[in-house]
Amino acid sequence: MMRYSQFVNPHITPQVSLTRTIFEYIIIVIGIAPMALMVNWVLLPHAFVGGGLTGICSAIYYVTGGMFPSLFPEYGGAIPVWLTTFLFNTVLLIIAGLTVGWRFTIRTMVGVAAITFWYRVIPILKEPIIEDPWLGAIIGAFVFGLSLGCVLAANGSSGGTDIIAMIVNHYHNISLGNIMLTCDIIIIASAFFLPLPESMLRDGGNPTYLQIKRVLYGIAMTISYTMAVDWFMARVHRSVHFLIYSSKYDEIATAINTTVNRGVTVLDGTGWYSKKPVKVISVLVRKPESSLVFSLIHDIDPNALVSIADVSGVFGLGFDKIKAKKAF
Repeated sequence: MMRYSQFVNPHITPQVSLTRTIFEYIIIVIGIAPMALMVNWVLLPHAFVGGGLTGICSAIYYVTGGMFPSLFPEYGGAIPVWLTTFLFNTVLLIIAGLTVGWRFTIRTMVGVAAITFWYRVIPILKEPIIEDPWLGAIIGAFVFGLSLGCVLAANGSSGGTDIIAMIVNHYHNISLGNIMLTCDIIIIASAFFLPLPESMLRDGGNPTYLQIKRVLYGIAMTISYTMAVDWFMARVHRSVHFLIYSSKYDEIATAINTTVNRGVTVLDGTGWYSKKPVKVISVLVRKPESSLVFSLIHDIDPNALVSIADVSGVFGLGFDKIKAKKAF
């Protein structure tokens, strides 16, 4: 059975690296499903327009409603989101493959295929599962963001504006965050000019006010899913720094190396009270691996002195990649 540490250390062996890659692809395919659920069960029934490619495809779905009854009868004659998602992403992936590189493109293809599949097989509800529109916008987008965070944590992508951001960033020194934010603002603002659905006109009200309200829904969705992604990624990438003081430092260091598959540094120190030389083990691990490290220390030397500190980010071999350009 594979340990968690073997999945977060792809450099250990080719076999583990291959296993981790397969594991990530499975996470991408399954992790995208809640995104499609929220879109087809909450966002589309409420006629929301959020950011990203999902917002563009949703807008097309609303505008083309009833135009193609013979082609798309099950969608009320509207061009379905799964089809526009697939077509837009296909064009963007080809451009990205020729500019950014095919390694990025191939991994993204899995995400695009998965999101297209889930959009297609999950039915669009006539009535949203969350009746209140504000709750629907916030909760639906939050679950959407958690799902996206799961995909990003597996080094995947659902395509869309992610691809556009990568292409622009390849040629211009503009941060990915600013590119995606600009795309979201343009897409959400365009919702003001779209025709209002019957669900929003049902209760009456000034059309201009309803259009503004629709844009506010989109803003709330963007804030909600962005917070969800940030929260999820912070949890996934949380690490801890151990300082271990023990006379059995050699046994503990070897156990961490072989069992947790993490690098260990042994530092020289001096006990100021005893004036005797001591050895201090310094090791960085992912948060889920910390319980295993504690267990090893307890088994080898229950009297060891252990200090731990939360680390917001660790970059390098076995952790996050060091990037030359900041994403935000």
